[in-house]
Amino acid sequence: MRDFDPDLPAQLLRWYDRHARAMPWRVSPDARRSGVMPDPYHVWLSEIMLQQTTVAAVKSYFEAFLRRWPTVGDLAAAQDADVMAAWAGLGYYARARNLLKCARIVANELGGIFPADEPALQKLPGIGPYTSAAIAAIAFDRQATVLDGNVERVMARLHSVEKPLPDSKETLRALAAELTPLERAGDYAQAVMDLGATICTPTSPACGICPWSRSCQARAQGIASDLPRKMPKPVKPVRVGVAYVARRSDGAVLLEQRPDKGLLGGMLGWPGSDWAEALPDHAPPLEADWQDAGAEVRHTFTHFHLRLRVFQAEVGPEARPLQGRFIGMEGFDPADLPTVMRKAWEVGKG
Repeated sequence: MRDFDPDLPAQLLRWYDRHARAMPWRVSPDARRSGVMPDPYHVWLSEIMLQQTTVAAVKSYFEAFLRRWPTVGDLAAAQDADVMAAWAGLGYYARARNLLKCARIVANELGGIFPADEPALQKLPGIGPYTSAAIAAIAFDRQATVLDGNVERVMARLHSVEKPLPDSKETLRALAAELTPLERAGDYAQAVMDLGATICTPTSPACGICPWSRSCQARAQGIASDLPRKMPKPVKPVRVGVAYVARRSDGAVLLEQRPDKGLLGGMLGWPGSDWAEALPDHAPPLEADWQDAGAEVRHTFTHFHLRLRVFQAEVGPEARPLQGRFIGMEGFDPADLPTVMRKAWEVGKG
């Protein structure tokens, strides 16, 4: 292991005491020192929401979830459809399904108490190595090593690790583990993530105000902005599909619930085709005078770009769909739809 200044964790904690970001799920350094510990439910909920999602996007969702389901028991008792609708727009919908599964195990099998150690946490749905370390450190002050993209970047620059990601991940994990202190582990975990998010940013890092600037090997070598190096990303393929937006004369709209597995699993959406390399044959969910909406929906998922052709139709009360069901306007809120389906609604509603 590389040598490092043993005062680095203390330096970072002193910086964090002055500059910690205020977040609705976070207990401030001053409060923690006075004995206030975070609610593990809040930490878990925020960490699940933050997976591959920005802090700015998560804040309003987190606050809305807590208003509606203030405890893990409340969330466990919620209707699946209500939780999926509340999650709409946050993306990566498997997280919402695992959120419910995890809440129900904690509430019904663990007495409403989250485990404090990483191995036990990883037995719960939706909790992997990063999330278990974050919960163990932040909620329980365990000496757990948190390694997200921000921490990887900080470690790569601090130690001038030029081997590209993802091949360097375990090296960066070991370096991060060596720095993780026994005391104030929760504050340290949040401090090193804050450092990456606010100072040691991907482009134009603010090295002049970094608490670790004097020890940063990449800064000394003039290559901080170049690290971490990454393997070239493969070009994302393009898939195409069709969505059908039907409105009944009484204002009801035709929606279907997508299968639990797969993209947008368990979410409401417009009936449509599979998403494939070539545009599928026209196969509407009911007989109607379907009209091309005249605009294409474009949306990017993690592994591909989607181009969605939208058809719209006005139908009478006698319409009987082959797939999906009509939902009255009083029970329909476009905000309950995933983002790509909201885009299709904006195109197809006329």
